[in-house]
Amino acid sequence: MTQDVTPQPPSGDRPDLEHLDAALSHVDQQVSSGSIASGAAKGILYSLIETLGAFVGDPDLPEHARSGYEGLLEAARELRAKLDH
Repeated sequence: MTQDVTPQPPSGDRPDLEHLDAALSHVDQQVSSGSIASGAAKGILYSLIETLGAFVGDPDLPEHARSGYEGLLEAARELRAKLDH
């Protein structure tokens, strides 16, 4: 039997805002170029929106960080609305 040696981030650790922004930008680029199926893009956006919503709702999140996550959340919602039409 082998042990799982995958490094686990400490609980409560949030991904950097830049990583989430890069993920959203990548999905947006793929949608614009037609390189991703609409359903796949919607699934990724759903996950991003849920994750960002959880961060924004965290009472321990500092206010300066909250505004960045809120901006990304709004951008993700706008992209989802674009896909829905």
